[in-house]
Amino acid sequence: MSDSPTVGRRERKKAATRQAIADAALELFLEHDFDRVSVRDIADRADVSTTTLFAHFPSKEALVFDREADVEAELTAAIRERPTGQSVVEALRARALNSWVPIASDPRMRQFTALVDRTPALREYAERMWMRHAGALGAVIAEELGREKDDLACSALARFVLELPTLAKGREDPRAAVETVFDLLIHGWRAQGDSEGGVTGSRDD
Repeated sequence: MSDSPTVGRRERKKAATRQAIADAALELFLEHDFDRVSVRDIADRADVSTTTLFAHFPSKEALVFDREADVEAELTAAIRERPTGQSVVEALRARALNSWVPIASDPRMRQFTALVDRTPALREYAERMWMRHAGALGAVIAEELGREKDDLACSALARFVLELPTLAKGREDPRAAVETVFDLLIHGWRAQGDSEGGVTGSRDD
């Protein structure tokens, strides 16, 4: 008899515990600030032991970016599993519209961003995470296009796409911001009305 139902229940329980810990951590960080909250405080709020907490998260910083692995997996899947005939850039556009826009529209997003911006340890962690995501995304784009793993154009595209949250920060309409960025990626700078200057924006003085 298959044991998959038991495995399924075990995995669901682990996922629920992980989510409870992450939720408790974010609540406390937003209430009291990152540096004023201890791991013990978080474990108590989530009703788990510190051993259980560290079994799910390797560091206090990782509690803030609890979807780090999921985000990277979703980015690469958006490329590898895109519909036949859909370009890499259009696949990334669809992923941003379906996944990033709802997150950007969350009322807590402004608080979350402010928390990261004012906490050096979180900024450093976010920068390292960003570089890992950029490397993984650039590599899978290159793989799909049959290019070298470190192809410059693929790396540039990956980094540009991952800058979207920063570029759209503070914009009233996140969806419109996504569309603007991807229209630029797809159609180029000339479509923005600078046909004489081209991409470099050169001019004669």
